[in-house]
Amino acid sequence: MVEKEAMYKITYGLFVLTSTDGEKQNGCIVNTVSMLTDNPKRIVVFVNKANYTEELLRKTGVFNVSVLTEKTPFETFKQFGFCSGRDTDKFAGKNYPKTENGLYYLPEFANAVMSAKVIDSYDYGTHTLFVAEVTEAKTLSDDKSVSYEYYQSHIKPKPAAPKAEETGGKEKWVCKICGYVHEGELPDDFICPWCKHPASDFEKIN
Repeated sequence: MVEKEAMYKITYGLFVLTSTDGEKQNGCIVNTVSMLTDNPKRIVVFVNKANYTEELLRKTGVFNVSVLTEKTPFETFKQFGFCSGRDTDKFAGKNYPKTENGLYYLPEFANAVMSAKVIDSYDYGTHTLFVAEVTEAKTLSDDKSVSYEYYQSHIKPKPAAPKAEETGGKEKWVCKICGYVHEGELPDDFICPWCKHPASDFEKIN
């Protein structure tokens, strides 16, 4: 069953993308999910190649998208965005419900979930674009979908400016995506160890 109303929940916001290698399930935070066609219902999702979930999607071609809400705590973003599924079980310690495809989704802080099967993919350097057909979709709540802007303004903690004695005269840079602080010179090819975003997403702390 595919509920049309569930498709309306998609926005340029933040989502938990879940997939599996056939045994272990994994999930990551993505901010680019869009509806492509209405009939048939198809969506696209961009996934960073540094994410383990991208590797799983290329292997199995099935995934869920949980549309996060403004009530989502920062801990959820840390759980799915600041560690790698290659060495961490992101679903450990809690029972998550599954959709018809057998994949987990987030019921507590999501207003909709969509299951999809990949029908095409395109390599865009650092990211892969997956085109998928929706196989199931349902509304979970009427809570407002979280936008990227809302996350930045109201959910992500603001990094405290370092004290003069703490910097030792070194520059400090903060990742605008996840809040990771890098000390010293920031190389052009630097990649955030937490969220895998490039140096262009860092700003200097004054």
